[in-house]
Amino acid sequence: MRLITLTLALFPMAAIAAGGGGDTAPKPSETTTTCAEGLVWDLATESCMDPATSTNDDTARLDDVRELAYDGQYLAALNVLDTLENPQAPLALTYYGFAHRKSGDIDLGMTYYNAAISADPNNLLARSYMGQGHVASGDQVLAQVQLTEIRMRGGRDTWAETSLVNAINTGVGASY
Repeated sequence: MRLITLTLALFPMAAIAAGGGGDTAPKPSETTTTCAEGLVWDLATESCMDPATSTNDDTARLDDVRELAYDGQYLAALNVLDTLENPQAPLALTYYGFAHRKSGDIDLGMTYYNAAISADPNNLLARSYMGQGHVASGDQVLAQVQLTEIRMRGGRDTWAETSLVNAINTGVGASY
């Protein structure tokens, strides 16, 4: 565990690959507690805005995407993703995959996960979510392949590994 903490301190981008926003559910913000569905909290104006007109940067938008997806607002999450300056970033592709998969389009979700992994083969979050998609589709073998990849790429004892193991064991994937 010390090695993981040290690695994350020295290489903060590893946190994104390992958990994509953390190993706990996102903390509710004004986006889900104050704003009407489909709107996001704009940090500069401190008001609810349409994602297309929000002044938030991609980091804040990705936080909103994660929060909206966790809240089950997959269409709203996709709408925010569509406003990113860099929608081809590996984490953005991962979240596109997650939102599509959780909204019922597993094949499109898998397409996005494949793109995220092509862009960054060490994207443990995409691998975990892809494995969870395989579990949802009833393919334990392909889920196990992703678990092996996570472990081979240094993902032991991470949220990515733990959540995929849980999905394999229970048949239920994570919601964040």
